[in-house]
Amino acid sequence: MARALLAASLVGLAGCGPAVARAPDTAPGGGAPPFRLLVFSRTLGYRHDSIPDGIAAVEALGRAHGFAVDATEDAGSFTPANLARYRVVLFLSTTGDVLQGPGRDALQAFVRAGGGFAGVHSAADTLYDWPWYGGLVGTWFARHPAIQRATIRVADRSQPSTRDVPDPWMWTDEWYDFRADPGPAVHVLLTVDEATYQGGGMGADHPIAWYHPYDGGRAWYTGLGHVRQAYTDPVFLSHLLGGIQYAAGSAWRS
Repeated sequence: MARALLAASLVGLAGCGPAVARAPDTAPGGGAPPFRLLVFSRTLGYRHDSIPDGIAAVEALGRAHGFAVDATEDAGSFTPANLARYRVVLFLSTTGDVLQGPGRDALQAFVRAGGGFAGVHSAADTLYDWPWYGGLVGTWFARHPAIQRATIRVADRSQPSTRDVPDPWMWTDEWYDFRADPGPAVHVLLTVDEATYQGGGMGADHPIAWYHPYDGGRAWYTGLGHVRQAYTDPVFLSHLLGGIQYAAGSAWRS
């Protein structure tokens, strides 16, 4: 069933939507969607060309699984009143200081009120001067070698974002080393085997995706998602959907 729904979510991914978009306000079959998700993709550093693909993929997952998606690069969207409309905020390959004082306060209040956060790839290359955000993501990006193929291992299959991931999983991406090992503070879901690629710098235990309760809310992060092809790959889309499910909390299930 999960794979059939994911296949349905691929419809429409061939054409990438704009950087700012709004999903329909109805769930499949009519009626109000069970929750709304805000995709935030502002960049003040490196900009990934996969961002439009990622927005289109999340919108397609929303259509297939019954949640509404809004996408923005406007930091002004981070106000208490606006964030109250959402259950999940997803930072999609953001870079740099994309939020300042009031926006940071609004995100922090959203999480402390039980909101969910999902971070994709360079969400870890964001807001380095804000310790609370570093704790939310789990750690920050440090460096990466060239894009190449490597082997991912599943550390925990009980979470929605790993239930359809093969073990081992051969995958091509930009493999992040992080400033610190997030393992002690988070629940690791996937690791990457540094023996299968060149240039890794974290050693034998190299987390690449994880989740954790944080400051009253929930946070999920994946280091995957640099390449455009990720956003039409059924395994990666299952991984992303599962992260959204976790961030949405126990009140919603697909």
